Amino acid sequence: MRRRDLILSTAAAVALGGCSGSSKFRRYDGPDVTFVVVNKGQRRMHLLHHESLLKSYDINLGFAPIGHKQIEGDGRTPEGVYRIDRRNPNSQFHLSLGISYPNVNDVAAAKAMGKSAGGDIFIHGQGNPFRADKKDWTWGCIAVSNDEMEEIYAMVPNDTLIALNP
Repeated sequence: MRRRDLILSTAAAVALGGCSGSSKFRRYDGPDVTFVVVNKGQRRMHLLHHESLLKSYDINLGFAPIGHKQIEGDGRTPEGVYRIDRRNPNSQFHLSLGISYPNVNDVAAAKAMGKSAGGDIFIHGQGNPFRADKKDWTWGCIAVSNDEMEEIYAMVPNDTLIALNP
């Protein structure tokens, strides 16, 4: 009987221990991030406080990274100035920050081609952190590691401007 109790209490401790893991929601008490700059060609994203660099990250882009996103499904990451306009704490890619693509010009350009501009462009983490993703694997989003995404999610507030450069 004692052995059974020992096994059950050990199993319960292990199960409850898994519940006390660290949260993906971090705190950030540093200078405000006032601007995000993405340099697609360099595969780098920079978080700025006015003109001061706070942090930089290596990134992956859409599977067709050259050029501005024009239509849904083209695999390109947009270019231009947008805003961080939403947050998804339950993203299938760990955490994500929405980018305000498409704007009215993007919609008009796609409509002129008889197509949809698409949408749902995000900065996000990885779907499976244990799998090494190939370079430029997204459908037009900006991807970083899950650990980096936790930091970015804490640092970048909604309504922050983001410049996506070629």
